[in-house]
Amino acid sequence: MKTFIEEVLSQIKIQDKNLSRAVFILPSKRAVGFLKRTLAKESGAPFFSPKIISIEEFIEEISGIAIVDSLTLLFSSYSVYLNTEGFSEKDTFEEYTSWGQAVLNDFNEIDRYLVPKSNFFNYLLSIQTLEKWGVKNDQTPFIKKYLSFWETLELFYENLNDHLLKEQSGYQGMVYRKAAEDIEHYIVSNGNRNHYFLGFNALNSAEQSIIQELLETGNTTVFWDMDPHLLKDADHAASYFLRNYKNIWNYYQNNAPSVIYSTNINKEITITEAQNDVGQVKYVGQLLSTYTLEMLERTAIVLADESLLTPLLYSLPNNVESINITMGLRITGLPEVDFFDYILDNFLNPEPFFYKKIEKLLLHPWVKKLMVSPETILQFIKTNNLSSISHQKLVDIGGLQNKEVIELLFRSDFENINEIIVHFQSLIKKLHASISLTLIEKSILAKIEAIFERLTLLTKQFDYLTTPLSLKNAFNQLVTKASIDFEGNPEKGLQIMGILETRVIDFENVILLSVNEGVLPSGKTNASFITYDLKLQFGLPLHPEKDAVYAYHFFHLLFRAKQATLLYSSQSKGLRTGEKSRFLLQLEIDYNLKKSITHHVQTSPISKHEKSLKEIEKTPEVINELRIIAEKGFSPSALMSYVRNPIDFYFERILGVNETDAVEETIEYNTLGTIVHEALEKLYAPFINSFLKEEQLSKCLKGVPAEVNQQFQKHFKEGDFSKGKNLIIFEIAKRYVENLINLDIDSLKNGNTIKILALEETLKTELHFPEIHFPVYLKGNVDRIDLFNNQLRIIDYKTGKVEQKELDIVDWENLSQDYKYSKAFQVLAYAYLYQKHISFKEVVAGVISFKNFNSGFLSFRKKEAPRASKGEEKINSEILNSFEEELKKLILEIVTPSIPFIEKEIK
Repeated sequence: MKTFIEEVLSQIKIQDKNLSRAVFILPSKRAVGFLKRTLAKESGAPFFSPKIISIEEFIEEISGIAIVDSLTLLFSSYSVYLNTEGFSEKDTFEEYTSWGQAVLNDFNEIDRYLVPKSNFFNYLLSIQTLEKWGVKNDQTPFIKKYLSFWETLELFYENLNDHLLKEQSGYQGMVYRKAAEDIEHYIVSNGNRNHYFLGFNALNSAEQSIIQELLETGNTTVFWDMDPHLLKDADHAASYFLRNYKNIWNYYQNNAPSVIYSTNINKEITITEAQNDVGQVKYVGQLLSTYTLEMLERTAIVLADESLLTPLLYSLPNNVESINITMGLRITGLPEVDFFDYILDNFLNPEPFFYKKIEKLLLHPWVKKLMVSPETILQFIKTNNLSSISHQKLVDIGGLQNKEVIELLFRSDFENINEIIVHFQSLIKKLHASISLTLIEKSILAKIEAIFERLTLLTKQFDYLTTPLSLKNAFNQLVTKASIDFEGNPEKGLQIMGILETRVIDFENVILLSVNEGVLPSGKTNASFITYDLKLQFGLPLHPEKDAVYAYHFFHLLFRAKQATLLYSSQSKGLRTGEKSRFLLQLEIDYNLKKSITHHVQTSPISKHEKSLKEIEKTPEVINELRIIAEKGFSPSALMSYVRNPIDFYFERILGVNETDAVEETIEYNTLGTIVHEALEKLYAPFINSFLKEEQLSKCLKGVPAEVNQQFQKHFKEGDFSKGKNLIIFEIAKRYVENLINLDIDSLKNGNTIKILALEETLKTELHFPEIHFPVYLKGNVDRIDLFNNQLRIIDYKTGKVEQKELDIVDWENLSQDYKYSKAFQVLAYAYLYQKHISFKEVVAGVISFKNFNSGFLSFRKKEAPRASKGEEKINSEILNSFEEELKKLILEIVTPSIPFIEKEIK
C-alpha cells in the first residue's frame, strides 16, 4: 500500500528539484513527524530538510504572536473584564468562570471565521433585546443591566485584543485573524518559496484566506486526500468541504485541485455490535490474538472515545510485543488525582469535616502507607458515631505518630492561597520521600507537582486567585488538560491513537471503536451565546458542518485500508442511546462498499448454571459451637433467625459474621428501638412492685424529654440529633414513650388497675430433652410484666408495625417452620420462660406496637380456624405444652449432626 504522503512526495519530487527550500504545512504535529520520517526513509543520500511545520505553527509565524493556553487566557481576560467600563457590577472570578469560557470560545470562533466585528456585536445585541424582552416593554433596572452586558461585549472584545497584543500573545482565533491580515507581508518575504499544504479538509475562513492568497503566487499547491467516489457524490458529508472549495475559490475556477485519489477498492469491512464498552475492548483483544506480527505492524486501533484507552491496554493479548500510543493518558479521574481533589474539598467545606470525606482519604492507598494504622481512626469514628470531626479531634485520635500526616491532609486554617499551594508542595515531597511509588504513580505525581508550580506562577501574575474555590477551579482546569505521554516507536508495533491523530496517515488494517451516534459524530453542543440564526447570517459553522468534519475523518480511515473492523456498543447508558453511528448506515447503503461489509455480533459466552441452595454439613467443630450456644441459651430471636433461613443462623450465630459497623448519619431503626426501650425502663423503674397512679404517670410525662435526650446521647454517642432527620426521629422517640405513658393513664382513668411486676426481666431456663446429651437453655429478655386488673400480662414493645394476624396461630407446626409467626413464637417463649420462673395458671402475652398504637395491646391468640374472628388469648399449661413440643422439634433440628444447614429461598 502506498500512503497519501508517499504519493504526494513522489509527485512533488518530479516538479520540485530543490526540496530544501520548500515549506510543508500539515494539520498536526504528529503528521509533521510522519512526513519527516517518510522523507528520511526515501532519501538515498544526505540532504537539507525542507521546512515542515503544523498549520498552527505556520499561523504563529505569519502573525508574529504566540497562541496562549486556555487557562492563562481565562485569567488575562478576567483582568481585562475588571478594567472594562460598562459592566455595572463586576462578578467574582468564580462567577466569571461560569460564563467567561463560553464568551472566549465565541470570540475565538468569530475571529477564526473573520466575522466583521461591529456588525456581529450589533446583531447579537439586537437579537438579545428582541428574544428576551421585546422592543416595546418598559425596561426595568434588571433588564437595563442585562442589555448593558451585551452592549459592553464589543468593548470587552476590543480591550482583550489590545491587552494580548501588547504581550505578543493571543487566543487562537485572534492569531488566525492577525495572520490573515498580515499574509501580504509574509508573501513579500517568502512568496518565492514553494509551499505545500497536505491532507487538509475543513478550513476556517482565516485558513482559507491565507491559502488562497498563497495559491495566487503560483508557488503553492494544496494536496487533498479524497475518494473519487465520494467526491462525485454531491450529497456526501465527507467530501462537503472540498466540493465547496472547488466552487468558491477563485484559483480553482481556472485550475484543477490537486487531489490524491485513494485506489483501494477491494476492502474487507466488518461491522461488529458489542454489548458494552468492555465488550468492545475484549473483542479487540480476541481479534488481535489471531494476528501475525507482520499484520500487527500494519494495524492501527483508533479510539473515537479516548476513555477506552486504559481498559484497552489491559485487554491486549500476549502476542502484541510492542505498541505505540500517540495519545496521552488523561489523568482526570485517576485515584492519584482524586487524592488531591479530596484534600482540596477540605478547604471548600470548613470544619468539622464530614466523616465520609475523611473515610475517602484514609482509605486511599497512599494514606495507608503514610500513616500508622489509619483503620484505627476509622474504627474510633464508627464506634463513637462521629458523623463530623474537627481537625484537632483527628489529631487527638491519630496520636503523635500520625500528627504530621494529619496536618498535611486536614489542616485548613491558612491565611492565603499561597500557603495552601506550599502546603500541597510539602505533601508531594512527603509522598516522594515516604512511599515506594510505581513508575506510573511517579509520572502522575510529577504532573501534579508541575500543576502546583503553575498555580504558584498564576498567583504571582494575577492577584484575584484568592479563594479555595478559585484554586480548585484552576487546579481542575489544569488537570483536565494534563496527560501522561507514552514512549514508543511510531514506525514499529501496534499503533493506538485518537480519531484526530489519524489525519494524513494511512493504515492497511484499521480497528475503530465506539462508532456510536453521539460519539462519532459527537452531536450538537450548546456552549455558546451565538444563536443559530446569527451563525447562519455570518457564515459560522453549524452542526451539519461539524458533523461533516467527523464524516471525513471516518471515511478517510477507509480510503486505503484493506481491512477495517468497526465496533459500536449497543448498551444504553446515561445520555448514550446505544445507537450505531449514521456513518455505518451510510456504509451499508453505499453501492461500492456494501458488498464488502460483513456483520458480526459480539457476545460473551453464556453457560447456564443451575443455582442450588447452599448446604453446610455440621462438622464436629460446628456441633461444638452449637453446644456452647446451647449452654449460654437459645434466644427467641436466634431461633427465629434459623426458621427464617438456616444459612443466616450459621453465618451469624456459628461464624459470628455480622454487618460492618458504620457511622449512623441518620439514626437507624434498631438504635431507635434501644433508646425507646431503655427510656421506658428508666421512667417506669420507680413503680416496680407497685400499682400505677395517674399523678405519678403525669409527673413521669414531664421527664420524658430529658430521659430520651440522655438515651440518645448514650446510644447515638456523638452523633448530632439537633437538626434534620435526626431531630425528627428524636421527636418520634419522645412521642412513642409519651404514648405508652398516656395509654396507661387512660387505662387508669377507665377504672383499670395496673401493677408493674418487672421491667426488662432477663429469664433463663434449662430444657430437658432426652435426645440431646448436653445442657440446653432457653433465654429471653421480657420488656414488661404486669398485672392488669389482676390478670398476669407479658408485654413486648415493638417500634415497628405489628398487626394482630401476626400473633394468631391455627396450626402449631407453623410456629417452628414459618417466620411470619415469629412474633407469636417470641411472646410464647417469654410466657414459657416466666412459667418456669414463677408458676401460674394462665397468662396473657402480647405486643404493644408503637407504629400501630391505636390497636393497643395485641395479645397472642390460638384460633381454631384461619377465618375465625376470635381465639383463646389466655396461655395455660396446655398451650405451653404444645409450644414446648414445637420448641423441642426446632432445637433438635438445629443441634442434630445429621441435619445440615440448608438455605431457604427467601420470597
